[in-house]
Amino acid sequence: MNIIKLKYCHEDTQTSASAPDLKCGCFLSSFRYWSFKCFQRFFNVTSARKKYFHVQIDNINECLATGTSFRALAFSFRMGKTTVADIVYATCSAIWQQLVEVRMARPTQEDFKNIANDYYRLWQFPMCLGSIDGKHCRMKCPAKSGSSFYNYKQYFSIILQGVADANKRFISIEVGGKGKQSDGGTFHYSTLNSLMENGGLHIPPPDNLPGTTLESPYVFLGDEAYPLKIHLMRPFPSRNLNDKNEYFNKRLSRARKCIECAFGILYAKWRIFSKPIETNVEHACLIIKTACLLHNVIRDLEGNDCNSQNYDTNLTPGAHYADLNRRNNSSSQAARNIRNQFANYFWDRKI
Repeated sequence: MNIIKLKYCHEDTQTSASAPDLKCGCFLSSFRYWSFKCFQRFFNVTSARKKYFHVQIDNINECLATGTSFRALAFSFRMGKTTVADIVYATCSAIWQQLVEVRMARPTQEDFKNIANDYYRLWQFPMCLGSIDGKHCRMKCPAKSGSSFYNYKQYFSIILQGVADANKRFISIEVGGKGKQSDGGTFHYSTLNSLMENGGLHIPPPDNLPGTTLESPYVFLGDEAYPLKIHLMRPFPSRNLNDKNEYFNKRLSRARKCIECAFGILYAKWRIFSKPIETNVEHACLIIKTACLLHNVIRDLEGNDCNSQNYDTNLTPGAHYADLNRRNNSSSQAARNIRNQFANYFWDRKI
């Protein structure tokens, strides 16, 4: 997927994409792997947004979609390596600034209720606001970082923490955790956890579980690496599981696979994740954020992929819990009561 001669012009008026012109030139030669509707919307949003802003894009999409290195792109297009890198960074920054409030805005209470309705309709898990997980994004060793970015998989990485809705879109991402951190450690220091603790997430007030008079708070879903909180459910410990608790774990895992599928789709679409990102930490974070944002754009404009559940997320069950940082993850009695209430609810309504 090559973007050839896409320009951000310094004109006062924005150029709109018209089907006849684009089909004759730029669209067929540059975006042939995108649907035309998706490309047209992308062009109209990103072109000529700012006066005096001028960037010529030769292969930003090739960089993200195929993982071609800056050096290879410089040879292919007879440009300096630094020039190619500057083009990629400037374009990623422009895409993020223009689209983040449209495609990844912070959910309101009404948005969260719609997400919860989708989770109940598609995955039969009520009161769910999203599934959360972390992903190690491979990168070259940052300068003077020692082993802080070296993870348990024995490569250098930066952590992407994502929250996905029932349609495998990212509703929240945070990038920048060091590879040495566990998912639980990354969450502990994240803005999401801070907002959750301080009431800044606009979480809807508690409501009744469907078909009952039992009141329950809205919750996020995490795996064993995450702490059990009033608004964050995790599975029961694997030791001494009874049938009811094991069934709860299965229902939670079924709904939580949305975030794993989102990561799988992201990695399959944007092949820059298939090998180490050869930039510094700041620019790696920018590239990762932009890829997640474009993931949402494509999901919104092209719809759901019926085969998305088959994407390989390269996860080994249980492997990412082996080296967890041991911190105080003791949960409150209120959080345990909420999990038990969900377990009883599912046990009485097996599917």
